Amino acid sequence: MAKHFFASLTRNGISLTGTALAAASLTLFIALIIIQWLGFEGGPYLGILTFLIIPALFALGLILIPIGIYFERRRLKKDPAYADKPHFPVIDLNEERTRKSVVIFLVITLINIVVLAGAPYKGVHVMETVEFCGQACHTVMEPEFTAYQRSAHAKVTCAECHIGAGADWFVKSKISGAWQLVAVAFDLYPTPIPTPLHNLRPSRETCEECHWPTKFVGDKLAVKTSYDDDEQNTEQTTALLLHIGGVESQGAYSGPDGAHGIHWHVDPSHEVRYLSSEDRETIYDIEFVDSDGSVKVFKNTEAEAPAEALERGWRTMECIDCHNRPTHRYRMPDEEINHAITDGRISRDLPYIKREGMRVLQADYPSHEAAREGIAAEIVAFYSENYPEIAVQMSDEVAGAGEALGQIWAWNVFPKMKVTWGTYPDHSGHQDNPGCFRCHNREHVSESGDKISRSCKLCHTVLANKKKDFDLNAALKD
Repeated sequence: MAKHFFASLTRNGISLTGTALAAASLTLFIALIIIQWLGFEGGPYLGILTFLIIPALFALGLILIPIGIYFERRRLKKDPAYADKPHFPVIDLNEERTRKSVVIFLVITLINIVVLAGAPYKGVHVMETVEFCGQACHTVMEPEFTAYQRSAHAKVTCAECHIGAGADWFVKSKISGAWQLVAVAFDLYPTPIPTPLHNLRPSRETCEECHWPTKFVGDKLAVKTSYDDDEQNTEQTTALLLHIGGVESQGAYSGPDGAHGIHWHVDPSHEVRYLSSEDRETIYDIEFVDSDGSVKVFKNTEAEAPAEALERGWRTMECIDCHNRPTHRYRMPDEEINHAITDGRISRDLPYIKREGMRVLQADYPSHEAAREGIAAEIVAFYSENYPEIAVQMSDEVAGAGEALGQIWAWNVFPKMKVTWGTYPDHSGHQDNPGCFRCHNREHVSESGDKISRSCKLCHTVLANKKKDFDLNAALKD
């Protein structure tokens, strides 16, 4: 039996190719498994090779073997003598040779099952790792991966937010990922990559697994330090008492159902829906459904909803309509420099460093390397020409400032992907883009003449706005 079986494999070129491919793939698979067990990580590409590409080649080899046997039998049928021969092997377990062949066949089959069952499982795990999501397609995902690594969610895996639990969204993500693979392979992707607004899982099934909007209650003190663009880089303080609000909180800023403040929007006793442009930067009509079922529609008096907005339909407001960059957040130059000076990465003792930092950050460079070199050279040149003594005495601080500014540019600007300052706006405020004022602009009016308020006190109380020598304790007592 064994002789007949192996003859079938070797007489036909297709089966022989399949056997060689399966054997080589299995050998390489085992070798790579051993290498990884020994501690060699190899990045995302080793996992892709080990658990996706090689098992696929192994499966292809196994498929080729019966195909080759089938064609070999068709060829033999043309031989008149073939009809007198048995078409299938006779398995007689009383013969020792046959028993050994059966054992060998069963062992090989078991190995095949282990590889074909275990590799896809491990392959799925590899595809859900942060390394796979962020580094496998390096150029395309570099901006988002860089922002992710600097975010508050840096220890949360990509799959937890982008896929979540359950088989249905897992399947959807893999179908979407298949097209993304094709787009990357054939350079079909747009630049910059648009925010995936229309195929994200609802935030109540992902974000709210950890962040319960009904539990964000009361007020929160937010203090921000910034620096003026004068010679002394004068320190300024902005202090806000944020009215986080929520369903379980009552207060002076309560809405009609008792909830108040910023998270009044997500009170489950009512519903807020809206029509918008495709990028959601322009909000047309807003519909408010109260707890008693009454409906009030606020129409944008400055921009009527076009046909395509009506075709997309109403969207129910949720977390990511305001917190649209919860993880992949790109900061603006002013905020970045303020953080760098506060953290000590840029010395505040350097005259006009805030002003000069803003200037060099907003220049164009063809690459990160060119930006780092160009920014460092600009900073050195400025102090050498205008403050020669400082350029010598504080040479380390000058070099450190140039290095920090170059890194800031590289964190936020990606020329290959056409990502620059402000490409991806953050709607959780209203400093650098409309954000909150997309709705709270007094341009949305109901039939009865009611307008959506633009009052600052709805969301925060301003204790200080870029004040110098600000006494926070005294302000809180007042």
